[in-house]
Amino acid sequence: MNVGSLITHHARFRGAHTALVCDDHRWTFTELAAQVNRLAHAFQALGLTKGDKLAVVMPNCREVLVTYWAGVQIGLVLVPLSPLLRGPALASLLNDSDAMALVLSDSMADEVDAIRRDVPRIRTDRFIKLGGGARGGYQSYETLLAAQPVGTPPVVDITDDDVFNIIYSSGTTGLPKGIVHTHYVRANYCSLFASTWRMTPESVVMHAGSLVFNGAFVTLMPALLLGTTYVLQPRFDPAEFIDIVEREQVTHIMMVPSQIVAVMNASNFDPQKLRSLQMLGSVGAPLHREHKDRLTQALPGVFYELYGLTEGVITVLDKHDVARKTGSVGGPQPFFEIRVVGEDGNDSPTGEVGEIVGRSPILTTGYYKRPDLTAAALRDGWMFTGDLGYLDTDGFLYLVDRKKDLIISGGVNVYPKDIEEVVVTHPHVLEAAVFGIPSEKWGEAPLAAVVLKPGCTIEAASLKAWVNERVGARYQQVHDVVILIEFPRNAAGKTLKRVMRDAYWKDRAALI
Repeated sequence: MNVGSLITHHARFRGAHTALVCDDHRWTFTELAAQVNRLAHAFQALGLTKGDKLAVVMPNCREVLVTYWAGVQIGLVLVPLSPLLRGPALASLLNDSDAMALVLSDSMADEVDAIRRDVPRIRTDRFIKLGGGARGGYQSYETLLAAQPVGTPPVVDITDDDVFNIIYSSGTTGLPKGIVHTHYVRANYCSLFASTWRMTPESVVMHAGSLVFNGAFVTLMPALLLGTTYVLQPRFDPAEFIDIVEREQVTHIMMVPSQIVAVMNASNFDPQKLRSLQMLGSVGAPLHREHKDRLTQALPGVFYELYGLTEGVITVLDKHDVARKTGSVGGPQPFFEIRVVGEDGNDSPTGEVGEIVGRSPILTTGYYKRPDLTAAALRDGWMFTGDLGYLDTDGFLYLVDRKKDLIISGGVNVYPKDIEEVVVTHPHVLEAAVFGIPSEKWGEAPLAAVVLKPGCTIEAASLKAWVNERVGARYQQVHDVVILIEFPRNAAGKTLKRVMRDAYWKDRAALI
């Protein structure tokens, strides 16, 4: 079940169909397959063989996708890495993954220059750089491809259990972990998500977030299976995003909440420009009720919400369930299972908060080279997520918060999401992130960090008073409000509460 063979399939049977749109470039499947085949031949010429780890550190561009499918086609294991990584952090993941080759953009050359000696597994001729010529002794991506044939490389025998990729966790709650997915898992991404999103071969699928984020694969894989047109936005810009959707008549898009909020606040936001959309999905973090309601009013009948872990625990709020289950993150797909358990590991009663656990056909086989972490998270075939939630009588899941984000104030459990839902209803607030800070009296107290809408101003003290008048309980009142220009985020667009919390604990001025 070699997922990499799908490009060859589409090139043969629908070669003239537009496969990829990025900036001003448009490739058919025939043209895309030629690029993929050439790079696959180049990897083989460099001595890379099935099972070798291929690291990729580039911002969104056509060549990221070419590299993915060329590597997978010949059985290499993909290791997508964030272009936000710097110095020792980049070297650490290259070494941890046992990377044997690295494809990088010219913009990453300075960072890679500084750590090349620290990654001895990667031979000098296997540092392959896109653009900027052959500076610094790198292999030139363009020169490498030009020397190779366009024909399909020799078939590599791939089994269900062969590893497709190692995806490193975002590190929002700690050090990144290498999450392993097999070809079987990614093939299930293809078929199961194609059905979930109601995609067809005629769909136009767009991606506006980082391709290194696993959330990209929930639309990328079904798009690959069906041979849709895939539109890639190199850098997310909300106004440009709207223009691209209108121009390309995009039908399916998955976004993180911060992108959705930015689009709805763009100067050119007009539901009529987005009328081609059949699916607009939210992934990566909860979309607060205020924003969800506004979106579904502007674009009725297209919104989906995916709650999920890269490890393979998933629920989906289908567009036809949004009206009656707005506060939930949906239910499990067919063949997926979700439970909520208490501290004793037994199922919690309906409506009672506990830890979310699940199993599915896309479950990771474990964390790369970390049997200890694998054993702690995977127990009797169930993945323990570290997220808190509850099930209603219909089996729909309601996400409460992460265990690690839970604030214990005066012995009472305080869930940041409950407070955030209040903060974002203020007419001047664009985004909110609530986390715990030390309190001599209560142990911990909630702090609200906010980003204001463009052109809006308000004093932090006034906003604090406004919030504390509206939260449901006294223990939910915020100790302080900090107004930021923007939130720290990882490559996936997730808000890094841990970074803000650490800055506040260390030095409040550092956060501001």
